[in-house]
Amino acid sequence: MTRAEMAVSVQSHRPVMRPSSLRHARVRWERFTPPPCTESYHSHAMVIVFNPAAGNRRVYRLWRVLDILAANGIRCEVLRTGGAGDARALAAAAAAAGAELVVAAGGDGTIAEVASGLIETGVPLGVIPLGTANVLAREYALPFAPRAVAAALAFGRTRPLWPGLATPSEGPARLFVQMLGVGLDAAVVHAIRPRLKRLLGRGAYVVETLLRLPGYDFSPIRVRLDGVETEAASVIVTKGRLYGGPYLLAPEARPEEPGFSVVLFEHAGPRAALCYGAALPLGRLARMPGVRRVRAARVEFPGNRARPAQSDGDPAGMAPRLVTDAAAPLALVVG
Repeated sequence: MTRAEMAVSVQSHRPVMRPSSLRHARVRWERFTPPPCTESYHSHAMVIVFNPAAGNRRVYRLWRVLDILAANGIRCEVLRTGGAGDARALAAAAAAAGAELVVAAGGDGTIAEVASGLIETGVPLGVIPLGTANVLAREYALPFAPRAVAAALAFGRTRPLWPGLATPSEGPARLFVQMLGVGLDAAVVHAIRPRLKRLLGRGAYVVETLLRLPGYDFSPIRVRLDGVETEAASVIVTKGRLYGGPYLLAPEARPEEPGFSVVLFEHAGPRAALCYGAALPLGRLARMPGVRRVRAARVEFPGNRARPAQSDGDPAGMAPRLVTDAAAPLALVVG
């Protein structure tokens, strides 16, 4: 059976949607401890790296995808992460052991971790979107319905995804697939409570922003774009067009190409921040006064070590010293 025939079969299959579907896949639920690859993997064509923080409702969507894949004879191994960095190590080990496709089942942060383990391996990246915002999935118009997700993974058609790399003053570089923020949005991401996020979804960011605004320090952030220095109240370095879910931020961005769209929020203060926040879901943020977009290949943050940073919706320490493109693009499975 060709990939196209298999995808058609998967798309037309009506699954039995029950948790017992997991018996069809070899599932490793214990906390990850990095053993030798040869003892951990059995060269499954598809390895799924799963973030259990997704919550029960989203886990059920994963079960449905597994049921459809198994019913169509597609063998896979599901590996559960147990903490920060596990997804990267699991993905790298799976690629080294001969996996033909490594799939990130989780949100944008999990996708970024899995992607960082696949850079320069030649192994494609698949996605089962289980996060809060799922910005990358929306950027590439990836499917969300379980049957369509399974069909896309079976068919295996890919598009390039060129991630960014944030290098701090100390410590290892951090890969991101969609965007990196320095300023108010990063302060919100650092402060947000997981329980609130599970309860309200994207609405949790609105609530946390309102709580942070009164005491937030809007002092200017210095940023150097291809050698030209400027300042802004907040900065978002983005690979893609979208932000926070389906909301348009940088219409000119091209995530499959090198380079970044750097969005500079030049007006400071709670009132300006509220105006920016209100304009985002209305699709008007890119045209707002005080919002400037610049294309750049090299982004530096000189003297901003005390400013929080976030990447792909996860806390990313303090502002990095340098942001550049990753060494090579990835092949992202789109269906």
